[in-house]
Amino acid sequence: MTDVLLTGIVLLGSCVQWLTGMGFALVTVPALMLLLGPAGAVVLANCVSGAICVVGLAGGWRRVRPGAMVPLCLAAACTVPAGAWLTRQLPQPVLLLVMGALVTVAVLLVLRGARVPALRGTRGAVAAGAVGGFMNSAAGVGGPPISLYALNAGWTVREFVPNAQFYGVVVNAFSLAANGLPQLTGARWGWVVAAMTVGAVAGRALAERIPEKQARLLVLTLALTGGVTALGKGVWGL
Repeated sequence: MTDVLLTGIVLLGSCVQWLTGMGFALVTVPALMLLLGPAGAVVLANCVSGAICVVGLAGGWRRVRPGAMVPLCLAAACTVPAGAWLTRQLPQPVLLLVMGALVTVAVLLVLRGARVPALRGTRGAVAAGAVGGFMNSAAGVGGPPISLYALNAGWTVREFVPNAQFYGVVVNAFSLAANGLPQLTGARWGWVVAAMTVGAVAGRALAERIPEKQARLLVLTLALTGGVTALGKGVWGL
């Protein structure tokens, strides 16, 4: 049953990522936490999300903005160790509580389309990168700060996607270096890879039929539901 649930979660997350250009970790981490525990969820999300970003970036790397990405990635590199340290120090109920809260707050900010003057220019890139790096290694969810930075920088979706993918490759590599690789059996790796492949095919097919705005709202709704669930489970376990 665990393998079936794991496959379904990864398939859904991969589909969402290819459908909207974001959202794998947001959708999957809360569910993976309940299935694999907080630490296992983070490293698996880092690994799969990073792999998806590598594949996606292959066709859009020319649209990456080095001027914004360098401070974002350097700031993330500085805060990833702190997030990794946090996951090793806190007991599981507290980790569920912290991760659920981080996901929930991040999703609510993105849903609100928060305008934050501090998230503009180079200083904004440093701030977003630092928060994103910490959240990525601590909770597997580093995308919302980058989404908020892009929103405040006035990026279009076409500009955002390749830059978010580039950031995803770098920050997930840093996070895996700090947290280690997922401890899965060969059979489970096979199911994960198969789910990623099927999810990619489904996501690309659905992208032609579902309007981007509706798809993005669906992603954030799923992520908010998962974040609140993890938050409640953490409170229950205290």
